Amino acid sequence: MSEPAADTRVLRIPALTRVEGEAALHLRILDGTVTESWLRIYEPPRFFEAFLRGRAHTEPVDITSRICGICPVAYQLSACRAVEDACGVVVDGQLAALRRLLYCGEWIESQTLHIHLLHAPDFLGHDNLIDMARTHREHVERGLRLKQTGNAIMELLGGRAIHPINVRLGGFHRTPTRSDLRPLAERLRVALDDAWDTVRWVAAFDFPDAECDADLLALAEPETYAVETGVPTVLPADGMLSTYSFPVGEFQDHVTEVQVPHSTALHSRLDGRRHLTGSLARYAVSGHLLSPLALQAAREAGLSDPPLAGPVRGEVCRNPYRSILVRAVEVLYTVEEALRIIDSYDPPSHPYVDVPPRRGVGHGATEAPRGLLYHHYALGDDGRVTQACLIPPTAQNQGAIEEDLRSLVRTVLAQGHTSDADLAHLCERAIRNHDPCISCSAHFLDLNIEQEPNGC
Repeated sequence: MSEPAADTRVLRIPALTRVEGEAALHLRILDGTVTESWLRIYEPPRFFEAFLRGRAHTEPVDITSRICGICPVAYQLSACRAVEDACGVVVDGQLAALRRLLYCGEWIESQTLHIHLLHAPDFLGHDNLIDMARTHREHVERGLRLKQTGNAIMELLGGRAIHPINVRLGGFHRTPTRSDLRPLAERLRVALDDAWDTVRWVAAFDFPDAECDADLLALAEPETYAVETGVPTVLPADGMLSTYSFPVGEFQDHVTEVQVPHSTALHSRLDGRRHLTGSLARYAVSGHLLSPLALQAAREAGLSDPPLAGPVRGEVCRNPYRSILVRAVEVLYTVEEALRIIDSYDPPSHPYVDVPPRRGVGHGATEAPRGLLYHHYALGDDGRVTQACLIPPTAQNQGAIEEDLRSLVRTVLAQGHTSDADLAHLCERAIRNHDPCISCSAHFLDLNIEQEPNGC
């Protein structure tokens, strides 16, 4: 007797919705087993690393900010740190505090955008924000107020909310006075209440059971929740292993990139394993260093206490659906942190420190809202860039996202038949858990399902 014909099911989503940028999904299921799970990033390569070569050492700060309109500060400050490292310059004191304040503005506006406009509709049964606004108007308005507060910080310190123009090597072109910051503090005090309400709101969502099988990678600082500085720190997926760290200068020894046929973005591996950056990783690595207020909010939201520094002794939240909870706590934390910085602000005597060009190699990493962003530059004798490498968080997260999809589909298929439309919806939702930042555009879904007959 001949063997029964294989049953092949192919699911293609040409354009994902409610994500920043252009990507597609391809799934192939053979006899109930997921054989292919691809997050296809198909935007044309933008060649930033190539056209940075030959540029003056002062230029990457402005050029790389154009990579992303949602997180330009992450690119600017990672570039600053890398070039300053190559030139042997350290920026500290009030200039460093202002950089952290600017980064707080980006976290507030970006995390709020994701929570209220992109991710919340998944938990409330809506296909888009417009539908959600009809029944949850007050929550959408609160999200817009929070985002406007983050934008206000960006505008004051960065010169504008998108692609800031006031950031430069060594600091800023212009620094604010105390009176400049006073209106920001008033807005932030209102935003603190809005951030609390956001935590309570998302805590009431229904979270499916899931677990991300990947190492967690985030920056860590000894005494504060890492945002704009830190040492790369790994919490392995195998709970029997302890956390370990490595210098930023050794990042490419641990995180390696490979080209895959289905994506114009490189895939990354951490010491040969899948890894995940972003809110879940930050909370696992540094959550114990959140402020008392933010930790209280995390507990009230139902998040387990984060593990302590050193060997892993606490419970680690690995459920990607709960990432929205961590993001809400991070918004609360950065609002509070922005107020703290403004309270203790003493205008510096000069808006920047000099960064003279020299031959050297530099490395910089910061925590973009979606995860760890790494920059590496080599400078020639005249200070011009001879080599550049940029490793963004979404490229690092692709492997973990694809594994999430495989796990989800296995679970769904084991529970019985699911239509292609329902499966597509569940897969898109799983991708949005990670808030992939592919570029800065949004698309409506045009779903094309190919159902292959038996034996084909």
